[in-house]
Amino acid sequence: MILFRQALRFTSRLPFICGRCRTYSAQVGSVERVISAFRSVSGDEGVSVGSAVREQHGRDESVHICRPPDVVVFPRSVEEVSALAKICHHHQLPMIPFGTGTGLEGGVGALKGGVCFSLRKMEQVLDLHQEDFDVTVEPGVTRKGLNSYLRDTGLWFPVDPGADASLCGMAATSASGTNAVRYGTMRENVLNLEVVLADGTVLHTAGKGRRPRKTSAGYNLTNLFVGSEGTLGIITKATLRLYGIPESMVSAVCSFPSVQSAVDSTVQILQAGVSIARIEFLDDVMINACNRFNNLSYAVTPTLFLEFHGSSKSMQEQVSITEEITRDNGGSDFAWAEDEETRGRLWKARHDAWYAALALRPGCKAYSTDVCVPISRLPQIIVETKEDLIRNNITGPIAGHVGDGNFHCLIVLDPNDPDEVQRVHSFTERLARRALAMDGTCTGEHGIGLGKRALLREEVGPSAIEVMLEHRRR
Repeated sequence: MILFRQALRFTSRLPFICGRCRTYSAQVGSVERVISAFRSVSGDEGVSVGSAVREQHGRDESVHICRPPDVVVFPRSVEEVSALAKICHHHQLPMIPFGTGTGLEGGVGALKGGVCFSLRKMEQVLDLHQEDFDVTVEPGVTRKGLNSYLRDTGLWFPVDPGADASLCGMAATSASGTNAVRYGTMRENVLNLEVVLADGTVLHTAGKGRRPRKTSAGYNLTNLFVGSEGTLGIITKATLRLYGIPESMVSAVCSFPSVQSAVDSTVQILQAGVSIARIEFLDDVMINACNRFNNLSYAVTPTLFLEFHGSSKSMQEQVSITEEITRDNGGSDFAWAEDEETRGRLWKARHDAWYAALALRPGCKAYSTDVCVPISRLPQIIVETKEDLIRNNITGPIAGHVGDGNFHCLIVLDPNDPDEVQRVHSFTERLARRALAMDGTCTGEHGIGLGKRALLREEVGPSAIEVMLEHRRR
């Protein structure tokens, strides 16, 4: 029986808004009997039952209720992870992998108590192969940590979900972010994974030590685990693609009279083969919030933030083509910059969007939605979503990775107002189903976690769910 967190159960809806943390200790007696066994593997300092530590590992950045585990272990190697997993398997204890806790869907919650595997002590960058553009990392290595390590090599890892997330955690949720339009998501950038299964078995999804850029050998086990959100195993190493740092980067901002004109520009830029790395959309509400938060003066209209990567010689042509396309679609106030300081100023509004949204209602909480549709359906879904927000008196500025058809509502709400909580909950259900009705997905990058389990069934169908559950039972 697979005993990882129950992210694919569909029995009942969990509470939506984070409240006071509670301990769910279905296996407290079993845990107490194996504490000494855990300590024999990881030492006294590698095992904690303190309430503060457990509560820290029972929540992420989402609004879901804290669900603390009964015990937290801090393994230092794959051998320790395997030994601890064998103990849990023998005693039928749930296991919950934990990276940096930056997830947005409550995926680290210990619904049935059990054991949290906090992987922060496994923080080595291993086997860098500069000439092959790949590297292997342990689960405690974060995105920023890896790029800092690579600073003098001329290489970088471009997948950027915003938060300084653990790279193995990013693999577990198939994270992406602003650079996905050019470099892809984690699914396209993981070459191999080392995974500890529920019974402690150590699996190398592409074969131990193997790192080819492509393969036709057998099942694609690597991508089975990418996006599995910890339900199939604990990722203890990831071999990742690296890229050369672009010779030149140019950023630009452009305002539009409508959502349609901004998205039309996006599609035409992609069709023109422009070397675009990022295309980010902010609606008028989001731009207004960013202006107020950062003392900026962008036009309060739908806006695109763009970034181009390539050679210095190609940059002028790429920017010129893009500027012409945006102008033909009614774009205005087109501003671009190449030096790092000015680029940073141009992107400040997008980078601070979360905090700017929160500042609209001081003292409230923020919740980020996450849907993705075919690009041609973006104008319709964004317009319908904005109408829904206004109709239900919900504060929800919109920001999105429109080059991929992915966008977020950064909903700001009072968690102590039951009526508002219910209105937000109903809105997010409608938004997800609106995306599904447009041949999209209920989550482009955040994952299923706790809140979208029923939506996953609707998206992929009962047969696919049964296949997923069968994999977990084996």
